[in-house]
Amino acid sequence: MTMKRNTNFRKVFLGVLALGALVSCTDLEVEQAQSIDAAAFEGITDPSSFINGLYGAVNGYVGDQTNYFALSEVTSDEFLIPTRGGDWGDNGLWRQLHQHQWTSEHSFIANVWNQWNSLHFGADQVLSPLTTAATPGDVANAQFLRALGVWVILDHYGQVPRRDPEAPLTEDPIVLRGQEAVDQIVTDLEAAIAGLPTEGPGATNDRPSKAVARYLLAKVLLNKHIYVGGSPDSGDMNRVVTLVDAITADGYALADDYFDIFRETEDTETMWWLSFGVGNRIWNGLHYVSSPEIAGGGWNGFATLAEFYDLFEGDENNNEVGNGQEERRGFVPTEGIAIGDFPGGSDSNGDGFADGTNQGFGFLIGQQYDYDGTPLNDRAGAPLTFKRDFRDGNGDLSLINNDETTGIRVLKYNPRFGGFTNHEIFFRYADAHLMKAEAIMRSGGDPTPLVNELRIKRGANPLGSVSEQDLLDERGRELYEETWRRNDMIRFGQFTRDWAFKDPAAVGNTDKNLYPIPASQIILNPNLTQNPGY
Repeated sequence: MTMKRNTNFRKVFLGVLALGALVSCTDLEVEQAQSIDAAAFEGITDPSSFINGLYGAVNGYVGDQTNYFALSEVTSDEFLIPTRGGDWGDNGLWRQLHQHQWTSEHSFIANVWNQWNSLHFGADQVLSPLTTAATPGDVANAQFLRALGVWVILDHYGQVPRRDPEAPLTEDPIVLRGQEAVDQIVTDLEAAIAGLPTEGPGATNDRPSKAVARYLLAKVLLNKHIYVGGSPDSGDMNRVVTLVDAITADGYALADDYFDIFRETEDTETMWWLSFGVGNRIWNGLHYVSSPEIAGGGWNGFATLAEFYDLFEGDENNNEVGNGQEERRGFVPTEGIAIGDFPGGSDSNGDGFADGTNQGFGFLIGQQYDYDGTPLNDRAGAPLTFKRDFRDGNGDLSLINNDETTGIRVLKYNPRFGGFTNHEIFFRYADAHLMKAEAIMRSGGDPTPLVNELRIKRGANPLGSVSEQDLLDERGRELYEETWRRNDMIRFGQFTRDWAFKDPAAVGNTDKNLYPIPASQIILNPNLTQNPGY
């Protein structure tokens, strides 16, 4: 029994050896088919190419709409995916996340476990003394990637299996928890900060710099009390402030035009972008008839709760352009833009309008329009009006049997700039700015000036004072769809609160702050213990 357990576990981790060959593949998940009889590890012969493979894997892990993104966003109040006819049913896979009814058999939970554990194990292989060809740059990147992989697993599951590449393959991996895991992450990030290059804002920020490592270290320290217990430590909070100040010193600053940040152009905020198409973020919520000339239309799935939309300033029932809403809430255009007025655009329809320009920014609610201003209809001929509520054919609130128009849609990346442009933001300066504000608040200071600096930049009214709730709300308004909502809600003690369609049995259940260890992994590694509640 012991030998069977160990050899099966070997297959999970040996698969990372193939990562270097995956860079050009569409599916960037780690292959796990290598023979259990593979030779003992002898070092990575081409560390630079191997690291390219690790970064290629990260691009897919984050850019997908399932797995990491789904566990970070669909489990919160930001996104839900109702079943519309036969679409998006998937045996309840999406509904389980939003309703907090997932189990240890959920495929996204298993995928995130396998993917990010493979990432830090791959970095371990580069950092092994047996890898003699690694340059200082290779080492710094591997230290950053190991910290990132360990942190994602710690944040999601609370325990991190670690296998020494040089250890006997029959040896069960050790497991890091709490302070020990945090110490490993901090040590790696401090080393990465020393070894990575200094870079400010620019179009080439597709690899981590010192600023990116500082950002992740600030993120870890801000959440440290969640991982180790107790309250935020003032020393950790002071260090968050220092880390963000160092990022600012590298030239990063709040940008003037919010939605321009999400274009494939230079801005002052993008710290690390991923070479992965943003099509998932564009098309997963747009309707089937939305800009079919670009990608055949939308996929009509993802939508947000009205209560999240209501966090923004503006008329709750109207988000058409010029309606007085704050910048980050975006707008619904009432017609497209003439091709002559949109430099660099395309006109696939030959109708004189730039492709994609009838699609709005931010939150799409109410009537949607064609390029010439004609109100659009759904496929059944009814007005294409995105609605606040999710109702079935009987008019009852429900996540099943919805029609094609229920739910407010979210569009941060816009098809007018390309339907699948390889430029998805992962780390952004405004997040660091708000982390600094939160660290000041958690150490007894006043975050109001920093929060208002951001709000004024975004065209929102300044606040007289900023409470914890205000700061969480501000993070939601600024960072929606950027994979931080679950993490933020846990830190502010609100991931277990009630929201529309959540299972009443899950309300107040803090066991949901961690995901279950995949059932198969508990069998394969006796050093793991299943998380409470599963």
